[in-house]
Amino acid sequence: MATTTTTKQTTNNNENNKEELYDYSKRAQWLRAAVLGANDGLVSTASIMMGVGAVKQDVKAMILTGFAGLVAGACSMAIGEFVSVYSQLDIELAQIKRDKMNLEGGCGDGDGDGDKEELPNPMQAAAASALAFSVGAMVPLLAASFIREYRVRVGVVVAAVTVALVVFGWVGSVLGKAPLVKGCLRVLVGGWVAMAITFGLTKLIGSGFD
Repeated sequence: MATTTTTKQTTNNNENNKEELYDYSKRAQWLRAAVLGANDGLVSTASIMMGVGAVKQDVKAMILTGFAGLVAGACSMAIGEFVSVYSQLDIELAQIKRDKMNLEGGCGDGDGDGDKEELPNPMQAAAASALAFSVGAMVPLLAASFIREYRVRVGVVVAAVTVALVVFGWVGSVLGKAPLVKGCLRVLVGGWVAMAITFGLTKLIGSGFD
């Protein structure tokens, strides 16, 4: 009896551990996607603002351009994620239907309710992507909103974006089990390069219209 009880307890513990690992894996995937979305919003919006700032020093133009980039980017992320996840949902539903038909054909007792609970939610994914993008895009917008002096404003935007890039790189490295220093540097340098290229090319093209 003692051996049987111990075996049952061990089996239950293993099942609980598997469920915890599965739940952690799902949460990690969502968090990683959120970090990537926020990083995308941060870099793209900051780059747009830096590009406009290269040819126009007006704070209003810089803020409006950044806000337009936030709205457009968030909508694009939401629509793209909705379409992508909905396609995945259709594939998984079709697979569940095939599995159920196979079980019924083999005289099995198939129940797809458990599988349906684990299916992706397109609306949830779209909202999460839009929100993550917006959070990242708000960093350069807030940094530039209250500074009139052009040089100071650009410097503050770069500084704020730099700090945010390091934070996003650190979080992404932790979630992805990657080296922290390399992960942070990769995200940081990538963001700097994007802003520098946008600033430089816009400055070059803008000078041709003077």
